[in-house]
Amino acid sequence: MDDGRVVFVRHSLPGELVRVEVTETTSNFCRADAVEVLEPSPDRVVAPCLYAYPGGCGGCDLQHASLGAQVAWKSQLVVEHLKRIAGVERDVQVIETVADARGSRTRLRCAVNAEGQLCLRGARSHDLIALDSCWIADQSLSPAFRSSWDGAEEVELRAIGEGQPFAVVKRDTPRGTIYEICSLRGEPLEPSTQSRVSVHGHVFSVGPRSFWQSHRSAPELLLDTVLSFADVRPGDHVADLYSGVGLFSVPLAQVVGPGGKVTAVESSPYAVRDARQNGDGLRQMKVREWSVSPRAINDSVGEGDVVVLDPPRGGMAKGVARALLRRTPRRVVYVSCDAATFARDLKVLLAGGFALTDLRVFDLFPMTEHVELIANLDFAL
Repeated sequence: MDDGRVVFVRHSLPGELVRVEVTETTSNFCRADAVEVLEPSPDRVVAPCLYAYPGGCGGCDLQHASLGAQVAWKSQLVVEHLKRIAGVERDVQVIETVADARGSRTRLRCAVNAEGQLCLRGARSHDLIALDSCWIADQSLSPAFRSSWDGAEEVELRAIGEGQPFAVVKRDTPRGTIYEICSLRGEPLEPSTQSRVSVHGHVFSVGPRSFWQSHRSAPELLLDTVLSFADVRPGDHVADLYSGVGLFSVPLAQVVGPGGKVTAVESSPYAVRDARQNGDGLRQMKVREWSVSPRAINDSVGEGDVVVLDPPRGGMAKGVARALLRRTPRRVVYVSCDAATFARDLKVLLAGGFALTDLRVFDLFPMTEHVELIANLDFAL
């Protein structure tokens, strides 16, 4: 801008000359859409999705960039977050998955408009964009876009595992919010409906209200890396924080054996129920329905333990990182889907005596700016 404010331009690429339309103005910066490309970058491609255009769907913000350019840009973004927030200078190369980006997403949360159509929202907006299909979503979910969801507030589509895909329908009623399990045509299904997913030979039950990684390649890829970094042995004690349905807890419990212990800490009662089912028969695995807090750390982490943690996008809650430092585990394996909050937490752990011994970054959110990070931190003092 003429007054010196920075302008962040969606639908553009570095080095391009574009004509923009300002969409948001603040005292410090502006946001804009590139509405015409005058001099394109060699990395520009035709967006494969019909809804990826200025003013369209805000779900995928990098469809106009080649896959190579996306990975290079994400790598640089992680480098900048590490340096600016954590004070860590480290080269990063985002690792591409072998799976095709198209149809790679197995969960999709949609809003519903007044006509009962499934919608995603515009970028930084509450505007609803009605869809006939979603390029990034598993193609088995396509029938849901041809169905009517009249009266629903939100519909989450799930194509997890090998069973039939289904929808979790959120409705607001005079009695409060209710959730219904339906087919992709909107027909009621049994409330006990679950997804069943085989990961390295173990079949996980995932209830309709429980979290599961959205990219179809993520569970095996993340589990392999976590097990490699954790490097636990029979008899070890492990704390799995934000443990979900037990994707990491169950294999870790199998490795530590009857002489070891795995404490899984999870706040969602739905995920806790699933984790107990998934760990059935593993007496060395204890699942506790707690929020991850300093008190939970004091009760579940001991000196010399291995800690695995996979917090939500907001990172660790206030005080959790410092509580971990006081318990002096020998190793922390940190799984994160947000480079900025990861760098924030990393700064605290490094200042408290941990050393970053390995870091891998995966492109598990193709066509978007997001990445999945896994860090290995060893206590160095």
